[in-house]
Amino acid sequence: MIGLATTSKGEHRNSGASPLLRSAELLLPSMLLILFGLGLPLVLMARYSLAIFEPGAYDISGYSLINYTSFFSDPFYLQILGRTLLVAFCCTVLCLVFGVPAAYLISRIGSRFLRTILLLAMIIPLLLGNGVRSAGWMMLLSDGGMINSLLRGIGLVDEPIRMLYTGYAVVISLLALTLPFMIISLQSVFESLGRAYEEAALTMGAGPWRTFFRVTLPLAMPGIFSGCLLCFVQGMNAYASPVLLGGPQFQMMAPKVYEQAIKINNWPLSATLAFVLMGVTLILTVISSLRLQKRYGAL
Repeated sequence: MIGLATTSKGEHRNSGASPLLRSAELLLPSMLLILFGLGLPLVLMARYSLAIFEPGAYDISGYSLINYTSFFSDPFYLQILGRTLLVAFCCTVLCLVFGVPAAYLISRIGSRFLRTILLLAMIIPLLLGNGVRSAGWMMLLSDGGMINSLLRGIGLVDEPIRMLYTGYAVVISLLALTLPFMIISLQSVFESLGRAYEEAALTMGAGPWRTFFRVTLPLAMPGIFSGCLLCFVQGMNAYASPVLLGGPQFQMMAPKVYEQAIKINNWPLSATLAFVLMGVTLILTVISSLRLQKRYGAL
């Protein structure tokens, strides 16, 4: 009886707790994980970015903005940042051009089994690491690789075309990496829209192309923005593709962060590069989100 009474009182006390308190209890583990797994490392990295670099020293000392002024006043680093932005932008645009039609066509396939097979065909390559896939692209794009061998075999070229260690190779590799994310995110959006809006537009006299661009695309804009965001962020933070396919002359921000931290042991400058990369990505994401929200409504 005492146990039953205690249980009854406990249940009554829990039932009387406010919804806000219960929500806080549920969120507490994840909030602690974010705090210690993400917040504290960011604070430590911010402290490193403000430190003064001393060769051979592992401890951080002093406070200075010299790392940031060195970055923004050095054309070499600004060129690397511009190259990173250009690669991420090209990758995002290409994913948008190829991903939207592919996702729309997959969503309109009547057979659920065939849709599943096509989605699995895009998901399975993602199980491989970026380094493994980049190594595969090296075999395809090298002077003696399969593509040049095929072109020379059919007589289209006499000398091998230089594709490896160029920006084109990096963009192609990143396109193969990010395109499945765009297609998967958009396919579910197009499928959730159904055909009612399209049929209504066609009934009112709009053609298929007008219906797609004036009805379907605006409704799918939240999914398009999410897919573009995924592609852009992965392009900005790419490491394996620039290192293996771009070569030493095609430098981007993420490999430069690694080089300064591990090879040169300049942790303050490495933290500065990481913060600049993160800040530029975040600012562009927020600006794009606000502009799309203003034009198409809440995302």
